[in-house]
Amino acid sequence: MTIAVVTVVHGRHEHLRNQLRGLAISARTPDMHIVVALDDRAVGTVVAAQRSSATVLHLGAGRPLPLARARNAGATAALRAGATLLIFLDVDCIPGRNLVDRYVGAAGKSEHANALLCGPVTYLDEPTAGGYDITQLESAIRPHPDRPAPPDSRIVPTSDYDLFWSLSFAVPAQTWDAIGGFCEQYLGYGGEDTDFARCARSCGTPMRWVGGAHAFHQHHPVHDPPIEHLDDILRNAGTFHRRWGSWPMNGWLTAFETLGLIRREPDGTPIRTLPSMR
Repeated sequence: MTIAVVTVVHGRHEHLRNQLRGLAISARTPDMHIVVALDDRAVGTVVAAQRSSATVLHLGAGRPLPLARARNAGATAALRAGATLLIFLDVDCIPGRNLVDRYVGAAGKSEHANALLCGPVTYLDEPTAGGYDITQLESAIRPHPDRPAPPDSRIVPTSDYDLFWSLSFAVPAQTWDAIGGFCEQYLGYGGEDTDFARCARSCGTPMRWVGGAHAFHQHHPVHDPPIEHLDDILRNAGTFHRRWGSWPMNGWLTAFETLGLIRREPDGTPIRTLPSMR
């Protein structure tokens, strides 16, 4: 098995440094790390300064950022280099010491060999002035309560594809091809991971939660709901509805409606109540 980690980056350089540090001390290191830099030439300098062997793939982007296209480009580069297992890790995520090993172990079992593999994610508190101690993260494990977190080394089947998230997941090469990658009609934030999971379900790809494949999401300021991504979410929700006939991200849409930022048509279509600032 040839293992590739794929990470998409635009800014968040300190988060990338921490991820590189985490991979460097993993119990099992990947065979390659493809870092896709979206309109960010400084990423190469960050990787070089960490003395990482990661390959930086530079993509022009524009706005909104084409995150789906970037993930596909990273996967394509990894597969061309011979990868047979793709591990996607958000730039905000530091891999747990055993993340790579647990994903590899799950993919190596015949009953999970064609599955979409998901690991638990702990959201870290804001770091102290000295930053995160990468060597002590295992003591901070506190998986997100809205996602399964099986005991270490246990692999749990699921039929709830709506719980998939792209922060941390792994997929064998042949399964990636069967799913077809991420739909590049999605631009900016929101919806593309829900679409990816729907594609996986529609083509019969099983989904598993992998115990012990912990990732640690680094703190950064956010709005709840993510009003800074309102336009992206509305556009991508429309794309999802055209493709699948239902509305995704309903929690956020309901929150936007409560705040008076949108209204809903009788068929559920969300309409912005104020003109876009873009």
